[in-house]
Amino acid sequence: MNRAELVKEIFRKKTFLCVGLDTDTNKIPECLKTEDDPIFAFNKAIIDATAPYCVAYKPNLAFYECYGLDGMAAFEKTIDYLRKFYPDHFIIADAKRGDIGNTSAMYAKTFFDTYGVDALTVAPYMGEDSVTPFLAYKDKWVIVLALTSNKGSLDFQLTEDRDGERLFEKVIRKTQQWGSPDNMMYVVGATRGEMFKDIRRVAPDSFLLVPGVGAQGGSLQEVCKYGIIKDCGLLVNSSRGIIYAGHDADFAAASAAAAKKLQEQMVVELAAL
Repeated sequence: MNRAELVKEIFRKKTFLCVGLDTDTNKIPECLKTEDDPIFAFNKAIIDATAPYCVAYKPNLAFYECYGLDGMAAFEKTIDYLRKFYPDHFIIADAKRGDIGNTSAMYAKTFFDTYGVDALTVAPYMGEDSVTPFLAYKDKWVIVLALTSNKGSLDFQLTEDRDGERLFEKVIRKTQQWGSPDNMMYVVGATRGEMFKDIRRVAPDSFLLVPGVGAQGGSLQEVCKYGIIKDCGLLVNSSRGIIYAGHDADFAAASAAAAKKLQEQMVVELAAL
């Protein structure tokens, strides 16, 4: 899915919501735990319930790899299900890969060729040759970690060099020399508030993947106040706040209601553009 197609879906559906599929078998309803593949059964129900209200899904690989082959089989079935029944939805593999060039090339092959996702989160710490292999794929996206919402982000991301440039700003500025707003996004945590102004000074046209709305306390309105641009330029992710909105047999309906609530707020933000 290229940028024009993504933007078209955002305005057609009046939403820029991304649903995070961070599926923990300890948290899924008891009624699913007797299924042959409880992870996929849960994901399928969540997808079917929330698809009208979102444009993207983001399975986090850690929640699948921890279950070994069974977990990765559930991940693959989830991707196949989305591609077959919801081809107009953007699929992000949240894997945070990044290594020396030949290794990154294999990671790119894994996610873009084997699984066929649209985008992959990438850690840029090892520099250009660890990122550019992912950019070789037409109409695929690299989502670079820039300014995250976790407490530990303060250890490195906000440190300044002698010229006063903070590390996250350097990451964004430098990586834009390798990619473009048509194939590169940035992860920026919703809890960063006014710092979206600083992000937009460095990356005025780039899409931002924004986790942290919902369970982590980020404000959709504040993100939009400082981060939205004329073609939206945002994918706001909610994981726990949607997929674990309910805990019994009606869990999917509760997830749909939570997704719809966010989507209705997004209608207002998009109408103001």
